[in-house]
Amino acid sequence: MRHFNFLVFLLVSTLVVNAQKAETPNQNYNLGAKINEMTLTVGGILVVATNDGLVGIKPTESQPVFTFNNFGKLKPEETEFVPNSPYIIVSQGVGSQLAGLTKTKRAVIDYVKGEVIFNSENDNWNQIYTCNVVLPQNKLIVSGIQKEGNKFEKMTPKVAVYDLNTSKLDYSFFLDKPGRVGIAKDFSVTGTPLLLKEFLIIPTAQGLLAKSHTGEDLWQSKIKGVNWMVADETEKEIYGFETTTNGKNTRIHKIGSNGAELWNDDRKVQGNVSNFQILPLGLAVVSDRTAAQESEIAFLSASTGEDLWDKAPKTKGFVQHFYVQEDGILFGIQQGGINKISFDGKTLFKKPLKTGENIMVMAESPQGLIYITSEDANIVNLKTGEQVWNKPLKYKRASAVASTFDEANDRYLIAADGKIMAIDATSGDVSDFAKSNFDEKEDPNHMEIRDGGVFLSSNQNMTLVGFDGKETYHAYHKSPGRSTFGKIVGSALAVASTAMTVGMSAKAGANRSAYGSINDLNSYNDYGKEAKRAADMFSNIASASFDYLSTRFKASAATENAQFILTNLNGGTGLVKLNKDTGDIEKEILLKDKKPEYEVDEFGGFLFYKANDQTIYAYNLKK
Repeated sequence: MRHFNFLVFLLVSTLVVNAQKAETPNQNYNLGAKINEMTLTVGGILVVATNDGLVGIKPTESQPVFTFNNFGKLKPEETEFVPNSPYIIVSQGVGSQLAGLTKTKRAVIDYVKGEVIFNSENDNWNQIYTCNVVLPQNKLIVSGIQKEGNKFEKMTPKVAVYDLNTSKLDYSFFLDKPGRVGIAKDFSVTGTPLLLKEFLIIPTAQGLLAKSHTGEDLWQSKIKGVNWMVADETEKEIYGFETTTNGKNTRIHKIGSNGAELWNDDRKVQGNVSNFQILPLGLAVVSDRTAAQESEIAFLSASTGEDLWDKAPKTKGFVQHFYVQEDGILFGIQQGGINKISFDGKTLFKKPLKTGENIMVMAESPQGLIYITSEDANIVNLKTGEQVWNKPLKYKRASAVASTFDEANDRYLIAADGKIMAIDATSGDVSDFAKSNFDEKEDPNHMEIRDGGVFLSSNQNMTLVGFDGKETYHAYHKSPGRSTFGKIVGSALAVASTAMTVGMSAKAGANRSAYGSINDLNSYNDYGKEAKRAADMFSNIASASFDYLSTRFKASAATENAQFILTNLNGGTGLVKLNKDTGDIEKEILLKDKKPEYEVDEFGGFLFYKANDQTIYAYNLKK
């Protein structure tokens, strides 16, 4: 499906056209070192890993925005792109068996500014144990050993908090008293710190430590080994999650803002917690049991931690969708099935709804809940679970299913089995709207409503069908083979027409998009909501780099009126830009490479092409 992830791999295709010369790139970057890997960031800046380090390329500028060679060649696992941010965390020596004895290095790069905003070597850190970017506060929290102060201070673990906007230290503190006499204690940080408005909580092997924003001691709890924490809106009640020693289960702890334990005992749930929501009537918990290949859903008392349900609902698979509604919890199972349960544990549906596997869409419609799986579709009454359509719309298991809602004609359109089916939103009547016979046996994986009709596309095909069901055009570009680097791996099912499915996974919490929670069913057929959600999230963080990201997502996507397909031109492989309304080729870029390595920023409209082992070309696809 077409997701808002902006890092796109296109399938290779072939097209015979007149002989032509390779188009001159808009930018040419000779990096002076062997290129090992390319990553397109959410900000549209290409980060290139070379034998010397990292290089950042902004296609509107003639020179790289940054070059980071401080640590030399980096392994893929030593570079972490912090999600939904302009930050890269670079680590070296952390994964070594001697990491606790030899020097470890960390650095944080703002790839939008092109600046190294933290380097452990510059601040005399000999060991960096943990390094966490905290958003939206825009802080960096590190723990380790800093070679500053007297001989005892140079040996005592400490924590430091940096402001990522200014690159300056806010405050730091020791986890143990320097020079303390007695048995040595392990104060290693065991999880992600929780930064609150009034104080900071650090989870350690000795317990939870609370510090003021100036580093002063507030309280200490004996709850050890916590991996992550979350607080309620008031920040008066805090929940800590501790994975058991065998890694199979999770213990949930509750503490007050003064460090007092608020439950008589912790609450143990089977599996690893993948979704946790604090609700007015209790705590909704989804945990995944990998060995059993299923999720468990529990509803706990916030005051005691006790289970409020006499019997947990059966899942028989992983929770793929999880939505909290006014009268209860609605959930969909990846292996098939939809159910709804009230907050007091009663089943609201007359019986669990059977569906096909892989529920790709769950969204509200005028008639009820529409669901689309890899095998069937239907609308369900959200109060009773009864099917609105007499029979579910069934089709062969497809490599992709595309759908959309035609608001002007009050109908749903679903493309599968080589045809487009129209479902009347009022009556539920189903009719064949048009054929969608794509070459190479491809299934449409994207559908959208345009002024002139219904647009469908796949990797090698695109077509526009008028609202009367007649084909306006069909453009096809033959694929040269499956060996090309830019191929889409596998046959993961996709629904291209709803932004709601962005970030969908086979595990619970799937209703969280890349840009935050979308605990609603109202995003069906609305591309703009995900972009607006991203823009709003970025704009809430005071930083020039986040302002840049926000502005990027407020602009129209380059693919709004165009489709990009890699194809063989006469003289080599190239990229073609096609008009969605006419199917006409508007631009051709000859790459002259049978197996090109490239990345396309479909949102910004740029092609990055690895011209040789040391050179990157950038092409503006909007011109």
